[in-house]
Amino acid sequence: MGGVLGLVQVDQSTVAIKETFGKFNAVLEPGCHCLPWCIGDRIVGYLSLRVKQLDVRCETKTKDNVFVTVVASVQYRALVEKAPDAFYKLSNTKQQIQSYVFDVIRATVPKLELDDAFVQKDDIAKAVEEELEKAMSMYGYEIVQTLIVDIEPDVHVKRAMNEINAAARMRSAANDKAEAEKILQIKRAEGEAESKYLAGVGIARQRQAIVDGLRDSVLAFSENVPGTTAKDIMDMVLVTQYFDTMKEIGASSKSSSVFIPHGPGAVKDVAAQIRDGLLQANTI
Repeated sequence: MGGVLGLVQVDQSTVAIKETFGKFNAVLEPGCHCLPWCIGDRIVGYLSLRVKQLDVRCETKTKDNVFVTVVASVQYRALVEKAPDAFYKLSNTKQQIQSYVFDVIRATVPKLELDDAFVQKDDIAKAVEEELEKAMSMYGYEIVQTLIVDIEPDVHVKRAMNEINAAARMRSAANDKAEAEKILQIKRAEGEAESKYLAGVGIARQRQAIVDGLRDSVLAFSENVPGTTAKDIMDMVLVTQYFDTMKEIGASSKSSSVFIPHGPGAVKDVAAQIRDGLLQANTI
């Protein structure tokens, strides 16, 4: 019935191109329109105003002779005020956009080295968008946004880059490990030095305590036993310590055979050696 009456419907986000006897007449907005076919009015096509996306893969070479595949994503739409240009001037919009993308990428990327291409992705996208905006505006299209979504080096180059990165990380880990071992050795040496120092302080205090004890014993013995000399007291102390030492050697479960001179004469020799050492120290 609508065809008989010349009624047509244009959907939302779409415009229709109206011709009269083969000549462009008007752009029909969304809604219902009357087209009397008897006077030559007809719809020759529809143009979508929705944003479309075109993904373009372009292979090119960087400044350091590395082949890469650049993936660009172009978002575009037709302008309602330039709908006749968008409908009549281009027969294949996607191919036209792709040609401009190829031209800009292959003119920009060869000026950059591989690492710089990754860093300057936004600059490449901006160059593509500016060129497309100038070229496509005359055909009734608006470039909404252009993105460089990926830069894919050759498989062998990518593998080499991964190996270089892995080697650098292993070298860094080895340096960190060596530095940690160095710190551990330094701390261990400092700990051993501190331990030896404290052990020496302990031994010195122990000997000082022994000397103080012997002095107190000699003084107490001299006061309680009249007529004794310091020599007699030291001989008795040496004999006592001698037998204490012999007792400890024999009581030790891990002691092996120890051959030492034993008898009254041995004690006398030990006492004489100690006295001679003390006399020589006092002389010096």
